[in-house]
Amino acid sequence: MNIEEIFSRIYLGNDVETWLWALGAATVLALGFNFVLKRLIRSFAGFAEKTETDLDDLVSALVEKTSIMLIIIFSVYVATFFLDLTQQIREFRKSIIIICLLVQVGFWGSGFIDYYVAKKLKDIEAGASVTHVRGLGFFAKSVLWIVLVILTVDNLGFDPTTIIAGLGVGGIAVALALQNVLGDLIASLSIIFDKPFEVGDFIVVDDIMGDVEHIGLKTTRLRSLSGEQLVLSNNDLLQSRIKNYKRMDSRRIDFSLGVVYETSYDNLERIPVLIKDIIESEQKTRFVRAHFSSYGDFALNYDIVYFVLSPLFDDYMDIQQRINLKIFKKFSEEGIEFAYPTRKVFLDSTQDASTDAEAGD
Repeated sequence: MNIEEIFSRIYLGNDVETWLWALGAATVLALGFNFVLKRLIRSFAGFAEKTETDLDDLVSALVEKTSIMLIIIFSVYVATFFLDLTQQIREFRKSIIIICLLVQVGFWGSGFIDYYVAKKLKDIEAGASVTHVRGLGFFAKSVLWIVLVILTVDNLGFDPTTIIAGLGVGGIAVALALQNVLGDLIASLSIIFDKPFEVGDFIVVDDIMGDVEHIGLKTTRLRSLSGEQLVLSNNDLLQSRIKNYKRMDSRRIDFSLGVVYETSYDNLERIPVLIKDIIESEQKTRFVRAHFSSYGDFALNYDIVYFVLSPLFDDYMDIQQRINLKIFKKFSEEGIEFAYPTRKVFLDSTQDASTDAEAGD
């Protein structure tokens, strides 16, 4: 068998020579497109480094998302125009290239979303905003790929509404089996969008307290005051009463002290004024009241209320310590004695005298 006979053989309606021309065209196109793509990537990357605009950075990121597989398939698609194909094969060829283009659109769309999320994360501080932006990015990519899958199914000749309905029935069964997991997932979305707390907030949940370290799809992790990590289910977390101390504008302080019953009337009158002056001498405080409130078993009691104009616990403790020291020092200077539990025994001197007289007789 000579070469002419081999080249003249017919396969799928085309001779071997035609197939070789198509294969050569596909190879040349693939190599050419790949060469152009790499040059574009290098050119855009170098240009983006020299400029401060965001558009060229975005274009560079999207060009890098171009799949080499798409280039190969597109080259083969163009080369098939050298062949004499049946209508069925031409329709199949059309479906394949459309599906590949949809997948590539998915890569480009995901790249655009990733670029946008990364850009936003540079402009915000760590916290709930980070989780919020990442959650929106994940949600946007999920919607993008769901839409592309529906378009792919429609392009393959299937009715997407029937498939969606079937998935809905199956989804109900899956939801019943994974209701706890889905509950935590929905709760995490609620935390992201409603933002009852953010990463970095100090929260108290029932008898558990700590700084929020991570908000995940199923769990939220806290760092307790004693150092260990606490892992809480998102669903259980939202069903509890949460105290978020990070969002306090101020802290109300209510404390009391007592002085002995031997304190003079003038000093009793002066004590509220002394305490007011001490509290107002501190920055980040707002005095509310100081009153002689009650007669105790062994003390005359005063109730004092003021606000610390800072949400930080350390600020509150520092201010309260300075106020306590100043009160102690001022009371010592004024001769005012703090009360403490005591018991006094009073002896009847008349009874003692009569007892001594009887002993003398």
